Amino acid sequence: MKPLRKAVFPVAGLGTRNLPATKTIAKEMLPVVDRPLIQYAVDEALAAGIEQLIFVTGRGKGAMEDYFDISYELERTMQDRGKSLDPLAPTRLRPGQLAYVRQQEPLGLGHAVWCARHLVGDEPFAVLLTDELLWNPEQPSISQLAETYTQKGGNVISVLEVLEDHCHRYGIVDPGTSEGDVTEVRGFVEKPAPGTAPSRLAAIGRYVLQPEVMAILDKGERGAGDEIQLTDALAKLIGSQPFHARTYRGARYDCGDKAGFVQANLALALERADIGAEVRSFARDLLG
Repeated sequence: MKPLRKAVFPVAGLGTRNLPATKTIAKEMLPVVDRPLIQYAVDEALAAGIEQLIFVTGRGKGAMEDYFDISYELERTMQDRGKSLDPLAPTRLRPGQLAYVRQQEPLGLGHAVWCARHLVGDEPFAVLLTDELLWNPEQPSISQLAETYTQKGGNVISVLEVLEDHCHRYGIVDPGTSEGDVTEVRGFVEKPAPGTAPSRLAAIGRYVLQPEVMAILDKGERGAGDEIQLTDALAKLIGSQPFHARTYRGARYDCGDKAGFVQANLALALERADIGAEVRSFARDLLG
């Protein structure tokens, strides 16, 4: 079994659910407290031992490249004024740790992952969707999946049980046998029609995948929404490779949704030692 060293971040999306802010700001750069969404996802990957971060970007996403680069003017000005550079530490990665590739057309998540095929090569890789902020500082979601991957091999996805009337929004697992938080995946249904979902276990934007999925995506077959769906490709691996879902333990915030984005800011601000007490006092006053 090859170690998990690479992660793919599909960050070419237009962010239409967050308009008008995302007209000029990449949705991945929207801040939760004082860090952009992309930083939380990168931190999660690094905590799981990921060595190479692969960003699948698109037009207008240059701010992410600048964010993880050295800002000489800013750092020099801060030093001249006696300010600490510690706040910038999370943005500093090792040279060569970050790679970028373009998705030139918005043809779906499967297409975005396929765009990274040459950088992934013949290794297993993680996929992280950055608008899903999965918050568990003790054991981040990708670390949970990496643990299951080490035990079971093959492909592993992160799932949560959602309300039955929300199943049509997600890729839903057709479950087999379960052992604790780990469930065998017998099939997938992408955005099932109401009342037809095989379970309430929904994929929530974290994956550990084998490179064979790229050959399936290479065929360019369209699915729901006339897009190249990652879940459709994954379904074709079932039976040929081990496939499991791990129920995620931690907080989840859908930051592609405006209410979810506000909730994430409030929840994470309340946990902060530097501002939590002040925010809590304000929230109590506001709510009466």
